[in-house]
Amino acid sequence: MALDELKLAEDITVETDDVQIILGEYMWDHTSFRIGGAADVYVRPLSEEGLLVTLDNCRRQRVPYRIIGKGTNLLVSDRGIRGAVIDMTGLDGISSDGTRITAGCGAALVSLANFAAERALSGLEFAAGIPGSLGGGIFMNAGAYGGEMKDVVRSVRVLTPGMEIVDVPAEEAAFGYRDSRFKTSGEIILGAELELVPGVREEIEARMKDYNARRREKQPLELPSAGSTFKRPEGNFAGKLIQDAGLAGYQVGQAQVSPKHCGFVVNLGGASARDVYRLIRDVQAKVKESSGVELEPEVVMLGEFA
Repeated sequence: MALDELKLAEDITVETDDVQIILGEYMWDHTSFRIGGAADVYVRPLSEEGLLVTLDNCRRQRVPYRIIGKGTNLLVSDRGIRGAVIDMTGLDGISSDGTRITAGCGAALVSLANFAAERALSGLEFAAGIPGSLGGGIFMNAGAYGGEMKDVVRSVRVLTPGMEIVDVPAEEAAFGYRDSRFKTSGEIILGAELELVPGVREEIEARMKDYNARRREKQPLELPSAGSTFKRPEGNFAGKLIQDAGLAGYQVGQAQVSPKHCGFVVNLGGASARDVYRLIRDVQAKVKESSGVELEPEVVMLGEFA
């Protein structure tokens, strides 16, 4: 169904075997911050064919679009997002062949880590507590506890701007700290092949349990957030710089610098995107004044922010 066959209105849902389309869908249901105004059109492809049809419609009709995963690293404006939001979490298949795992971009990293552990495959333990999707993890080169996606990715299946599906070898993905070529290449991540190593299931699960226990102890997981709000500055830690600037517990509206971990901005309940945005800018300014370090947000901001 073409997007121009629908009139923009709230509470209209169209679903086929290949795609789900919702008009006026509020993004607070699709971000871990639990914040965000409505997208004009919210599209969830359920197959690669559904994605191709969606993109063809958007391009022919000149509808701007944004690609998202599980929304765990997003701050969406209170004003919402103009055009279409394409949610890739419907492309979530997972399979294995020996030490290799093939998965769609929408597969949850937690599910992938558990899938690997069940097959006594080691290398994804670090991802057991990362709440995002495989696509988002590759896009950001997500990592924790000494592991990163670049350590396990063998190749990435992408849709090019020219609408060709190709495999990008890991060595050509330009992985860096919370970075990859996919941030600027215009390619859409469809999935990936991961290369793991044989291990002992009990030891793998023990490491995952230990990492998750450390997260619960040190991070404010009981409140909505987008994880680490700022990138780690070279030779330092964002959380420490924020704490040293006297900002633990600092609030703007219902957005707060978590006293439990100053690297996290949390939603105390009812925080607006504007609250979070203002708090991030305040923290940047105060840390710059205190230490001379310019913190760079790790959170991706979508929509208009004044």
